[in-house]
Amino acid sequence: MSNFQELIKNFSKTREYVRDFFIYGFKTRNEFKEKSPRTYDNERRRLESWLGPFVQRDYVSGGFNISLAIDSNLLDTNPLFRVWKTKSFTDNDIVLHFLILDLLQNGRPLTAEEITDRLLTEYEALFDIQTVRRKCNAYEKEGLLTKQKNGKAVLFSLDNTLARWLKSNENIMDALAFYQMAGCLGIIGNEILEQLECQNRSFRVKHSFFVHTLEDEILLALLDAMNRKLTVELTIKSSKKGLTNTANCIPLQLFVSSRSGRRFLCGYVKRSKRFTCFRLDTIKHAACMEPAPEYEDLEKKLERNRRLLWGVSFQGTERHHLDVLTMTLHVEEPSELYIVDRLKREGRGGAVTRIDENTWQYQRESFDCNEMLPWVRTFIGRILSLECTAKSVEQRFYQDLQIMYQTYQIGGNTNGTVF
Repeated sequence: MSNFQELIKNFSKTREYVRDFFIYGFKTRNEFKEKSPRTYDNERRRLESWLGPFVQRDYVSGGFNISLAIDSNLLDTNPLFRVWKTKSFTDNDIVLHFLILDLLQNGRPLTAEEITDRLLTEYEALFDIQTVRRKCNAYEKEGLLTKQKNGKAVLFSLDNTLARWLKSNENIMDALAFYQMAGCLGIIGNEILEQLECQNRSFRVKHSFFVHTLEDEILLALLDAMNRKLTVELTIKSSKKGLTNTANCIPLQLFVSSRSGRRFLCGYVKRSKRFTCFRLDTIKHAACMEPAPEYEDLEKKLERNRRLLWGVSFQGTERHHLDVLTMTLHVEEPSELYIVDRLKREGRGGAVTRIDENTWQYQRESFDCNEMLPWVRTFIGRILSLECTAKSVEQRFYQDLQIMYQTYQIGGNTNGTVF
């Protein structure tokens, strides 16, 4: 039987477990059905090793469940960054990492042959030249080394310009400290701060969505595809049914919820000939494909269509590509005109019209009026009528009201006035 290893080779499996413990932490060992009990035990032990101070155990009748209790208001960094720093390596990997970087500290460029020779003479470390060349090429690809040609020779060097500039500009440390807490890919700011042995002593974020750093690997691949105007193939796992499928799309924009921090990729799907949004936390892999020559035209079309979005859904009813929701409200004038102000402020461009004394109407066109219902429900007690060209939306609203009346055993007329 293999021994337990804290370090990991495949991040995707660990990402799912960390997310489950963070968001759906109130499960016992037997309630994790997708993986074996041994896999659960290994992931739990890794979690306790990485995030020990934030692990919470709750004892229940079926055993105990593990969850993460993290208050962003009290922390100077995102503790989930530690999950990104646990990749496994071989003995040769770690030896070559430190020896090559130490050998190139003076900034002088060397060929792979020269590096191999000096590893032997200066460190008494014998490596095959192909192994050294592969490691140098991998580090050049990751940005740790620079590569240049001098005739037929290929030279590798370590560029310390950025590190020296950062050390000479102390004010940049505050910018890095803020970025690691507030920006996408904040792990970059955190890594630089740690390399320079600095800490965040200036900033705390009251509402920070720490868990979304687990999607940054996918986010980076999507940003790369958007920058190069490429089509991507997405591997998506349904959050409801657990099924995995693929989708090809042209990635255009990223939408971020200011309420939940949840991030969405907005792309154009050629197969259905429409824009579609994908939740980043359901995307397991994003592979860059062929160039998309129509990229700029689609960006312009998306910009025109965005004004008709309420949230992130472009999926209207089958009868109508666009639907219209009309809500009539009772507003006591002049004491409750703040309700009218709220309609104008939160209505996302909808028309607000006074149709009679103490009676106002709100109307908006949208791709998917279903997304409007949570906001519409906040006006219950003032709604006189609700109509929608998507009758399923209208029916859902009144059915929800009827269920509420039954639940709380109160009377109500869901065909007319709602008070």
